[in-house]
Amino acid sequence: FFFFQAEDGIRDFCLSRGLGDVYKRQVSTQSTWVPGYEQYSTFVIYYSFPSKGYSGTRRQAFLPNNDEGNRVMRMLKIAFERRLIFTVGTSVTTGRTNCVIWNGIHHKTSIDGGPQNYGFPDPTYLKRVKEELAAKGVYETEI
Repeated sequence: FFFFQAEDGIRDFCLSRGLGDVYKRQVSTQSTWVPGYEQYSTFVIYYSFPSKGYSGTRRQAFLPNNDEGNRVMRMLKIAFERRLIFTVGTSVTTGRTNCVIWNGIHHKTSIDGGPQNYGFPDPTYLKRVKEELAAKGVYETEI
């Protein structure tokens, strides 16, 4: 189990808002597996943002604990530290404004249910998320 903490981890296009909150990203390993990666344990990434000037949130995401999943997890850590994973905006699912939302780097927020439910199995997910990370300037060569 390891833990990361940093200041102002949200990408905000309104720079004058001063999002100086402390946010957290934690990663743990579960002995359960995600469909399609039955021989591996699972990384669980926990994100937590307090409410302060915007609506906070808590999110969790899942990755297989294999070589490629480990590389993706390390790339997500870099993206998180660069404030690329979240932004403040309008929620697509709830319509709420001024809240923490995903910023175009997809995460598997469900262990199962397939891509339509943001879960596994999804045989091309790890490849796609690496492409999304590269599009935001995070490359495998950095890990």
